[in-house]
Amino acid sequence: MNSNTIAAVILTKNEAKHIERCINSLKGVCDEVIVVDSFSTDNTCELAEKLGAKVYKNPWKNYATQFNYGVYHCNIQSEWIWRIDADEFLEGELGTAVKEAVSKCSNQVNGVYIRKRIDFMNRSLLHGGWYPSYHLKVFRRGHGDCENRWMDEHIRIFDGGTITVDDGNQVDANLNDLTWWTDKHNGYATREMVEMLMMQYGLDAKAQEVIPKFFETEEQRKRWLKIKYIKSPLFVRPFINFVWRYILKGGFLDGKEGFIWHILQGFWYRMLVDAKIYEIKKRFNYNEEAIKQYLSDNYLTGINRGVKSKVQFSVLCLLSLSMERRDYAA
Repeated sequence: MNSNTIAAVILTKNEAKHIERCINSLKGVCDEVIVVDSFSTDNTCELAEKLGAKVYKNPWKNYATQFNYGVYHCNIQSEWIWRIDADEFLEGELGTAVKEAVSKCSNQVNGVYIRKRIDFMNRSLLHGGWYPSYHLKVFRRGHGDCENRWMDEHIRIFDGGTITVDDGNQVDANLNDLTWWTDKHNGYATREMVEMLMMQYGLDAKAQEVIPKFFETEEQRKRWLKIKYIKSPLFVRPFINFVWRYILKGGFLDGKEGFIWHILQGFWYRMLVDAKIYEIKKRFNYNEEAIKQYLSDNYLTGINRGVKSKVQFSVLCLLSLSMERRDYAA
């Protein structure tokens, strides 16, 4: 029988509003709670330690680097690792079901897909293609980590298979207001701009990516769709995304909160990304080599000198503009 010990890895910076809810939902499920903190100025660390978490502090570079610091450098002893953000929590029988599943699965299983739900303005988003949404959140230690990307980074497993747990939800329910949300997504839009230009010009670390395939895992399907999205016309694609999710996928059924969500996340955010892409391309008169040089000078070089491999290069080169928490689905 497999060991069913689980360690949760949580990244924090000023998450006093969320951290207790998150850790309390892990009680009886996770044998270790690892908090990797980016030098919070509130009492996040004190609250986490009071609830039994082990707190480590590490300078922020990007989400994947910080998460993998927790995976590789925080002395995790458990057999399994659970990726959960500070503003998320386990709901229903999810924890119990995962605990049972990893104790019964074969040694060839190294990952567990679980169901995620987004709550926005105190309303669960159940339409528009946002729910149900399955994500690889639990993986066997030594058999996976977080891929290094500017945005939409996923857990990838190196070998073996996966199983899916359908009980309960991992709920993404941020308690901050819309001013915080829009500020955060402005930062995300810059990162998304860099990510999409890197993918367009072949500067992304393909060796570390989830392989894009439509008829495979949800991560692979999302990556495939993102590549198709990048190839679609600038400024047209935000309209297509909004119509697809809000109208054709039924996002309008989530009421006023659903309308606000799809306007902001499905249209405004996507339009902001396109505007930033246009701004960069116009600045360099659409000269591909000049744009690539700009990306290299500002987002790649400076921390990659002396790196011997492309994999190492991609791990070290990603700098983040702001603290990343989960990814909304692309």
